[in-house]
Formats: sequence, C-alpha cells, structure tokens
Amino acid sequence: MNKDQVAGRIKEAAGEVQEHVGRAVGSEKHEAKGHAKEMEGKVQKNYGDAKEAVKDAVNK
Repeated sequence: MNKDQVAGRIKEAAGEVQEHVGRAVGSEKHEAKGHAKEMEGKVQKNYGDAKEAVKDAVNK
C-alpha cells in the first residue's frame, strides 16, 4: 500500500462525511464540497492502485 492509496481513502471518507453533514443541515454548498472531496479521494486512490499494479508487474 502506498501513500496515494492511504491519502485517497482518507479524503474519500472525509468527503463522504462532509457530504452527509451538509445534507443533514441543508447546506448544498457543504454537500457539494464534500462530494468533490470524495471524488478527489477516489481519483487519488485509483492513482495509487495503478502505481502499485505497475510496481508489482515490474517486480515479477
């Protein structure tokens, strides 16, 4: 597991929490920011997954 995978998962979780809190308090702005942060985390996690896959392929 590399730093991009870890950081991506943390951002994804934080964004999901922010999105739900925004929805609960009726703030579309916070809900949208949370969704954006969640998507950013997913992209970073996928980037980390790809880096790990390349590293594994090279090491074989």
